[in-house]
Amino acid sequence: MQRRAFIKYCAASAAAAGSLEVSADARPQLYGRARLVGVDGAPLRARAIPAQTNLIFHYPYASTPCFLLNLGRPASTAARLKTVEHKAYEWRGGVGAGRSIVAYSAICAHKLTYPTRDISFIGFRAEKSARNKFANVIHCCSEHSQYDPAEGARVVAGPAPQPLAAILLEHDPASDELTAVGTLGGEMFNEFFDKYAFRLSQEDGGAPRRAVAGSTVVTALTDYCKQLVKC
Repeated sequence: MQRRAFIKYCAASAAAAGSLEVSADARPQLYGRARLVGVDGAPLRARAIPAQTNLIFHYPYASTPCFLLNLGRPASTAARLKTVEHKAYEWRGGVGAGRSIVAYSAICAHKLTYPTRDISFIGFRAEKSARNKFANVIHCCSEHSQYDPAEGARVVAGPAPQPLAAILLEHDPASDELTAVGTLGGEMFNEFFDKYAFRLSQEDGGAPRRAVAGSTVVTALTDYCKQLVKC
């Protein structure tokens, strides 16, 4: 969304939060602005994002992965959701010319499964399977939690207690560029850092909590991970 529209969105969300007694973790959380760029460092254009393809970037910290998805169809209907603490919030849909671009934390809300350089048990699945009765969902094969990315990553199956946290994106219609600016929903970053403290300390230059700002590189999940688990 454009910057002016995003500011209005945050103001409206804050007003709604007051009436719904929404806690801080359910309001938009603003972090450093990070323009989405390709592996060549050039700005990523929304129109160039392939449909129904798993893309990954890191935000708002150097070690916290996120999915970037072009759903191939508009995600324009607002979704009213709740965190694990039953705090209400509203996801306002996708961005881009067709409102088909969405982004979410790639940390599963159940047991914090996430994509690593070696393997990923979680990702977008366009097709149904023996363990997945839904198409077009983000499916975590660890415990089979499934999230609908067209509805704010609402939980549609499995044990996850809340949706994936949404990554707030600004879209500049003039340049067609995308910028990550914050999160919405139940963040699980503290739990993530606690659970994987040793592993994360060995990666990302030993600074997993380094804030991402300026830009963040988007790459295909197939290039980022050595093995993608399908279920």
